[in-house]
Amino acid sequence: MAHDKRMEVRAIENGTVIDHIPSESLFKIINILKLDKETNRITIGNNLESKRMGSKAIIKINDRYCRPDEINRIALVAPMARVNIIKDYEVTEKLKVEVPETVEGFVKCVNPKCITNNEPVRTAFYVLGGEEISLKCRYCEKITFQSQLEIVPTGTRQ
Repeated sequence: MAHDKRMEVRAIENGTVIDHIPSESLFKIINILKLDKETNRITIGNNLESKRMGSKAIIKINDRYCRPDEINRIALVAPMARVNIIKDYEVTEKLKVEVPETVEGFVKCVNPKCITNNEPVRTAFYVLGGEEISLKCRYCEKITFQSQLEIVPTGTRQ
């Protein structure tokens, strides 16, 4: 007797589904959206099979809709992510993540001597194009590459 070993994640009635997240970016998105402080039900799947990506992650957030600025922040670590708005169990909107031109307050500068790492100064970057997203610090002009992105922990200066 063959057993179907697939497990399905329960559909959400209302909220946001973020799909096609690279597995290595999942926890960065959790930090960006401050999901550790979220009180609504959240379903997270990681290292799921994906024909297009090999493996992927998914986040389902009940009764919460991501703001446009949050969606654009996701683009920094997962530019191929898809954000679906769910209402009454149906996808009512499919949002494209777009990389913003500037980033402030939630990414750490890689330069340990940067003023933002030594004084209570909010980080600020210009987003540079190219194959890999990179950020140029407005203060020290050091380039932070996508693979180096470190999200400023919740509760610290932003």
